[in-house]
Amino acid sequence: MVFSSLLFTFYFLPLVLMIYYPVKGKFRNYILLAASLCFYAYGEPKFVFIMALSIALNYGIALLIDRCRKQAKLLLIISVILNVGILFVYKYLNFGISIVNSLFRTGFHTLDIVLPIGISFFTFQAMSYVIDVYRGTVKVQKNPLYVALYISFFPQLVAGPIVRYHDIEEQISNRHSSVLLFGEGVKRFFLGFSKKVILANNLAIVAEEVFGMQFTTVNPLVLWLGSVCFSLQIFYDFSGYSDMAIGLGKMFGFTFAENFNYPYISQTVTEFWRRWHISLSQWFRDYVYIPLGGSYGSAVKTIRNMLVVWLLTGIWHGANFTFIFWGLGYFVLLVFEKYLLKPSERKSRLLRIIWQIITLLCVNWGWVMFNSPSLRSGLRFCLSMLGIYVHRFSWDASMQLYLREYGIYIFLGILFAAPILKKLETLIGKTKASPLLDIIEPLLYGLVFLWAVSFLILGAHNPFIYFNF
Repeated sequence: MVFSSLLFTFYFLPLVLMIYYPVKGKFRNYILLAASLCFYAYGEPKFVFIMALSIALNYGIALLIDRCRKQAKLLLIISVILNVGILFVYKYLNFGISIVNSLFRTGFHTLDIVLPIGISFFTFQAMSYVIDVYRGTVKVQKNPLYVALYISFFPQLVAGPIVRYHDIEEQISNRHSSVLLFGEGVKRFFLGFSKKVILANNLAIVAEEVFGMQFTTVNPLVLWLGSVCFSLQIFYDFSGYSDMAIGLGKMFGFTFAENFNYPYISQTVTEFWRRWHISLSQWFRDYVYIPLGGSYGSAVKTIRNMLVVWLLTGIWHGANFTFIFWGLGYFVLLVFEKYLLKPSERKSRLLRIIWQIITLLCVNWGWVMFNSPSLRSGLRFCLSMLGIYVHRFSWDASMQLYLREYGIYIFLGILFAAPILKKLETLIGKTKASPLLDIIEPLLYGLVFLWAVSFLILGAHNPFIYFNF
């Protein structure tokens, strides 16, 4: 079940809300837990047992760590091995087998393993809980159903944001709902729903068609258009899901941290990763980079720590060399920025603008590799964009067709990738029109939401990219 579906929006969510609000106290948590398990079981019921195993293991080991402090480090190591082991079996085992076969010319058969949706997200949440109990930054939760709710809570279960236990520890046991918070949640859900259905889904049509072409024979301008559409698609797909998750959380009285902050206005690669998938970046910073020593120490050690983080970031996204290449590419760019270019120290406005353009180009090429089935395919796509195979950059019939059919979505995608709405709200808030905005804004959100719903009624293309990770 996906948020941007008629089933979820008009059946599942209203039903859960109708059951949730008449109930008081801790029983609300149990209703949310039951709803989360049903939500996850809808696609493939057997995956619930994998998540239940993860919950049981991490709940039990956290209790043991709290009670047996002398053996806490050993227990933590066991926890990490078990969590990574489960993730490896379901996500990376077949990839590992294929590497062994390639290196040693063996003939091991790959296994018929289906990737459980959201396993990377709920595994990282479970690991962060146990690590924080070990560090003493959170108290161990004695109620197993509360731990189960934290790990399985359906708004952020399958595609984030990655929520830390210390951020919602108090909210699980003691939270307050209000009409204002509920209204903010509905508005945020409508925003994310519209970003996903209107922008991401339409941009995906162009991206999928272009990436499916024999690109060594295609006009490079069409390839550029396809790559830009994918860059916008993945942003509106993932940030739209995060908006919906944050909005749903508010409907039930939870407040989640932001996961995106207009990443495409970044002036440097470093800034891009402060704005993109914030919860994942912070997870690797707090649980990998800083424990390794962070930036305290020699440049060699800092670079080593960065290499580990970005190698793991690439691997986290998927079992393919394209993701590893993508992660290591960011490692190279970040090292270059940190030690050679140092853009934050440049006084020349022209140089900063040039590097901002280079940053966006590198991000775009990175998404090409990210979306390619193989390294060879991704590299050839990038070379084709530069005109290596087809030397003529022409405004041909394909460009005209795509821009005529999808130009409005490309334009809106580029426009709203910048904080236009936020600046307009700030500007209007300083004028006498602010009370009028309080009436008009909900109506606009409602109309845009209905526009998005019309796409689903007509059977529009509706995948979610990050369900694969």
